[in-house]
Amino acid sequence: MNFSLEQLLAFVTVYEQGAFSKAAVKLDKHRTTIGQVINNLEDQLAVILFERVGRSVEPTEEGELLYHYAKQALEQAKTFDKVALSLSFGELESINLAYCSFIPHQVLGAIRTRLKQEFPNMRVNCFIRTKSQIKTGIQDGSIHFGIVNVHDSKGLNSIDFTFLDYMSFAPFVSKNSHIATLPKSKVLKELQASKQFVLSSLIEDDMGEKVIFCSDHEVIDQLALMMKFVQLDLGWSFLPRMMVNSDYVSTHLTELKVEQMQQAIKIPLALWSPHSKQVAKIKKPLIEVINEFIVEAKTSN
Repeated sequence: MNFSLEQLLAFVTVYEQGAFSKAAVKLDKHRTTIGQVINNLEDQLAVILFERVGRSVEPTEEGELLYHYAKQALEQAKTFDKVALSLSFGELESINLAYCSFIPHQVLGAIRTRLKQEFPNMRVNCFIRTKSQIKTGIQDGSIHFGIVNVHDSKGLNSIDFTFLDYMSFAPFVSKNSHIATLPKSKVLKELQASKQFVLSSLIEDDMGEKVIFCSDHEVIDQLALMMKFVQLDLGWSFLPRMMVNSDYVSTHLTELKVEQMQQAIKIPLALWSPHSKQVAKIKKPLIEVINEFIVEAKTSN
């Protein structure tokens, strides 16, 4: 049985918009055209996809089931189109790298150094972005790579997804903090009674329940600023453990051992990129650099 991409696109759009008229506007088609495309598809499949309810539609049980496969087929078609298009282009002169705010500067510095060695003439633009912004940017072509927290992500067929590893977070305080002198059995209670700094990107990624330990907390946009506040003993924060060997952290901050926390908080990281011939060769050194930092952090624990 053969279906056209036009039929699948109309079906998916009607499903997502909940009405033929809204789908027609989105696809820049006439409402009767969309209705006819759906009718033809239903005839081919010999099943009813939508129940017509006034000016809106409700998917049938069969429509619910087939939607996910149709959506997947469209995503695969987009991927094919992007890869095929990329084959006709040469090397990239510049790339845009987006990352969550909790990625340490040491990692970004190592990435930039490695890329300079392997692609000396390529410009690398770096931006802090939320996960949703990175997803949109990769899909519209404005972002080439994204380092993303994927604790609740689903498969994205239109995006090349490479799981990296888990980044561990632990509580840190200033070396001058009285909490640093407490036995580990009393640390948790003191943390819960002290001011906590939380990165906004973790809250935006719906991890508030996992990383917020006390009601007295403040939200910070930038990792460097949060570290400065912790150094000044204004409060404490969860920071990436891969930073523990950095000169700044070893000089000014202390990682706390908490009796009630047998394991660090772990956040899964992935590298997102478009399906493209041009980015494929750049992806390998990015993955190697990030994983080297994560492995080093694990072995230093």
